[in-house]
Amino acid sequence: MTQHTDQTEVEPSPETRPAPAPPDLDYRLRQQAILSEFGVEALRGTDVDHLLQRAAELCAQGMGAEFCKALEYQRGADTLLVRAGVGWGPDVIGKARIGADLASPAGFALKTGRPVISNHLADETRFRTPQLMAEHGIRRAINVLIENRDGAFGVLEVDDTREGMFAEADIAFMQGFANLLGGAIERQRTESLLRAALARQDLLAREMSHRVKNSLAIVASLLALQARAAEDPAVQTALADARSRVEAIAGVHDQLWRQGDKAEGEGEGVPGELDLAPFLEKLVANLASGVPGQRLACAACPQRISADRAIPIGLLVNELVTNALKYAYPPETHPAGGEIRVRAERRPEGLVVEVADDGIGLPAGFEIGRNSRSLGMRVVGSLTRQLGGSLTIPAREKGTCFRLEVPLEMPPAG
Repeated sequence: MTQHTDQTEVEPSPETRPAPAPPDLDYRLRQQAILSEFGVEALRGTDVDHLLQRAAELCAQGMGAEFCKALEYQRGADTLLVRAGVGWGPDVIGKARIGADLASPAGFALKTGRPVISNHLADETRFRTPQLMAEHGIRRAINVLIENRDGAFGVLEVDDTREGMFAEADIAFMQGFANLLGGAIERQRTESLLRAALARQDLLAREMSHRVKNSLAIVASLLALQARAAEDPAVQTALADARSRVEAIAGVHDQLWRQGDKAEGEGEGVPGELDLAPFLEKLVANLASGVPGQRLACAACPQRISADRAIPIGLLVNELVTNALKYAYPPETHPAGGEIRVRAERRPEGLVVEVADDGIGLPAGFEIGRNSRSLGMRVVGSLTRQLGGSLTIPAREKGTCFRLEVPLEMPPAG
């Protein structure tokens, strides 16, 4: 077997024997199959390093080459970093660099945007042979540009120590890989920017919630001071109720702030959402701290809901528990007090929240809503309508149970 170089017949040594030349049609069909395989990976993949490595592996495989490398342009240093590759030693990938100037094949492809074929690097007059390639005995190379809308990412290069000929059709094969890589890298960068923007939005929302919570805590403290200064018991009660409502709203913003880190770490968090269970548990615990003689229990299933849903639910539970604390266990009939239970669970039709006690029950003519004589019950009716839910009072042998059923999605405005 002979190889013709510069029209001089030379008998190659075993070390320089050309790579076998497969039938052109089978060769190209195989390349198309390999390119299609990578196209699926590029659409699904999000890890750029993995995609670069797979591109190098499959590109070398499709061209029957010994070496392939994906080079990333380092703008500050004007060099090309070997980001991934096959055939190279461990001291090359992620460490070795070559010049990005026009005198190197890869640099020429990068700067001009034109593919470069060098089938005889030893006799090449257009370019110098980079030291990395000389050290590995590279005899021929082919380079194509990897780019996207952000500009040039780098170069995809196939190399071989054996004599042979890279053809124009090989450029189309490699450019297919480069185009898929460019699109995948652009998508990954866009997604990274979007994630960063969402993280910043979440951080700002949490910071806002923290400030709102602090502001509401100041309002609650002022209401407490005003209540202590008031001489009329009715005024004291009204101010205490107002303080309780403000604290319920502050509790939502406190949970929005506190649950942010946990949600982000679990990959489940959505800005403006909180877990209903710890929110209700904290709300009930705060109410219990103000009435040492009563027993309050809370059993709530984990359920993430928006702040727009949590605030009216929290206010409603606050009103119902406060009402039970005042009236369910009168000292003359229940000197030891009693238990008030809050329960929340997810059902197919939505969320069910109950506030129940074993006390004296409701008085005759009790009403919820606009016609109620109690401000608290009018607030409860308004909140129920705001939630687009229903509030019922199931029959019980003793005590009272308020059952709120609400859809998890906010009803349309109007």
